[in-house]
Amino acid sequence: MRSKDKISYFYDGDVGSVYFGPNHPMKPHRLCMTHHLILAYGLHSKMEVYRPHKAYPIEMAQFHSPDYVEFLQRINPENQNLFPNEMARYNLGEDCPVFEDLFEFCQIYAGGTIDAARRLNNKLCDIAINWAGGLHHAKKCDASGFCYINDLVLGILELLKHHPRVLYIDIDVHHGDGVEEAFYFTDRVMTVSFHKFGDKFFPGTGDVKEIGEREGKFYAINVPLKDGIDDSSFNRLFRTIISKVVEIYQPGAIVLQCGADSLARDRLGCFNLSIDGHAECVKFVKKFNLPLLVTGGGGYTKENVARCWTVETGILLDTELPNEIPENDYIKYFAPDFSLKIPGGHIENLNTKSYISSIKVQILENLRFIQHAPSVQMQEVPPDFYIPDFDEDEQNPDVRVDQRSRDKQIQRDDEYFDGDNDHDAS
Repeated sequence: MRSKDKISYFYDGDVGSVYFGPNHPMKPHRLCMTHHLILAYGLHSKMEVYRPHKAYPIEMAQFHSPDYVEFLQRINPENQNLFPNEMARYNLGEDCPVFEDLFEFCQIYAGGTIDAARRLNNKLCDIAINWAGGLHHAKKCDASGFCYINDLVLGILELLKHHPRVLYIDIDVHHGDGVEEAFYFTDRVMTVSFHKFGDKFFPGTGDVKEIGEREGKFYAINVPLKDGIDDSSFNRLFRTIISKVVEIYQPGAIVLQCGADSLARDRLGCFNLSIDGHAECVKFVKKFNLPLLVTGGGGYTKENVARCWTVETGILLDTELPNEIPENDYIKYFAPDFSLKIPGGHIENLNTKSYISSIKVQILENLRFIQHAPSVQMQEVPPDFYIPDFDEDEQNPDVRVDQRSRDKQIQRDDEYFDGDNDHDAS
């Protein structure tokens, strides 16, 4: 057991000021609300708080195609009508609109996840948090499901420079398709996604039968759920699957996507999870004491997103928070009861015991096919971007990263802010 986890937290106030449009469910303003609630509870004083660097196009192109990144950089609301073919090719439009400062928004949230991974790699923290990240639908060459740049893939690629195996866990109500697709052919990353499946629910992928291919066969795990799953069913399934995955796969680091649209009463969701039920997953993953990168994701009832990610920040800090929300700039959003926790919902639970049992049996059966902790003489997949070779035997855990690598590290130690010095809080 580690004596006390060291937590790095990434936030830039500009990330919450962009606007997807009047009828769009994605409201980045929820990130400002989350940050201010974290400040109101005093949690920032227990963490190292950083403003992330803005990811460079060349960093984004570690996964995304350079032409797609270049187009995101060039496009804006004034000129988008000049590029109808490119808009269609890159899937920009209704779900993924072009708005003011779109590219800077992508740079900030992607930079946060990349910086989080780098601090973990250099053992500067045990847990790194970027609630602005977790945009898991973005593909190599196109936008999808409100996501433009896949920060999670970029963060995992960073972690793979230091770890032979990375485990990705996704508790968003939507399938983590972009991350799964990126690593579908490799055993260096195991992806585990718990999500609603069926009824043409977006993105339409994530059947239990989707298990990976070639070297990645059995290294993609999908837990397809129906409407109305509650805390007890979800948590039992989560604990059973994740404990078996960690035992067999033995990851060097974990990335946990905490999409809050799996909460009860989410504008786009259909589950019955309470905040405590959602946060139980975070608590369980933390207990493995592995380097942990935590991101946000979906979540379309703003005040509940802020509640959820504040509670989960508290859990990562081993800090119990009073249920009465303290005074903060967004206090009116939490009316009428001003309480931190929200209960589960009352949608009919269509996940019968026999259905959940059959899903569990299939997943545990597939896990039996994989070797314990695969070696790292692995194929360089997916194609077109670099997964570095990794020889575990040559790694000396007592030797810190070399100076050249450290010089390439982008971290803003001068940007620690606390209380009155938090210029983004206004």
